[in-house]
Amino acid sequence: MSQTGLRILIVDDEPAIRRALRPPLLDLGFQVVEASRGEEAIQQLRAGTFDVVLLDINMPGIGGLETLRRIRLFAPRLPILMVTVRDGEEEKVEALESGADDYVTKPFSARELIARIRTAVRRIQAPIRPEDAPIEIGEIRLLPIRRIVTMRGQAIHMTRKEFDILHYLMANAGRVVTYSKLLTVVWGDTYREEVEYLRTFIRLLRKKLCEDPSNPTYLHTDAYVGYRFVDAQAFGEIALQRSHELHRAEESPEALPDDLCSK
Repeated sequence: MSQTGLRILIVDDEPAIRRALRPPLLDLGFQVVEASRGEEAIQQLRAGTFDVVLLDINMPGIGGLETLRRIRLFAPRLPILMVTVRDGEEEKVEALESGADDYVTKPFSARELIARIRTAVRRIQAPIRPEDAPIEIGEIRLLPIRRIVTMRGQAIHMTRKEFDILHYLMANAGRVVTYSKLLTVVWGDTYREEVEYLRTFIRLLRKKLCEDPSNPTYLHTDAYVGYRFVDAQAFGEIALQRSHELHRAEESPEALPDDLCSK
């Protein structure tokens, strides 16, 4: 995916972070604009057009979370990725439930950040799909109207709740869905704290979708936050990586997984 011409606003009160992020983003074709506080970011966004925002949570002034909420009032679809420190699970959940598209934790690699940015921009740029349209990611195909899930063309038996969970995750592929959000959507608001209940269903889903449920490709856990179903392009990148592994194995045979579900 080309980023030529896309404008990204980096909002962080640490000059060193902004300096470190600028070169790789410029190399990818982004136009980079910087802000050191939330108030400045809001002014920039109201004055110009941007395609993605990288927003630090911990900043002086109104802070990142309040900045996020204010931006969402006038830019509901603008991709916003939050930057946070490790072990800030409550902040991550609050950010996602306040409208953030994703988050990255400090310290992070440029490669990880760019992958998350690409996913967020890709999701916003994709055509809006009707709610009843089939969803196909990798070897999995989900038909909402008929409530059928197939893998490699073979039907997979799903209970009603398993299907509802999978449907919501696949419809939001590439995006972290918080535990409370998924519980509320599938079971209702009174179940939003029943995380262990949800984990049981996720384990059952992984057994049905992967030969190695402990190392899944499709359905990932964001620790203490929620679940993320891999999007189609990311799955393609995983498939390409495995193709390279198989090629290397021809020269130096070694044990490899039987399918893409186990990387």
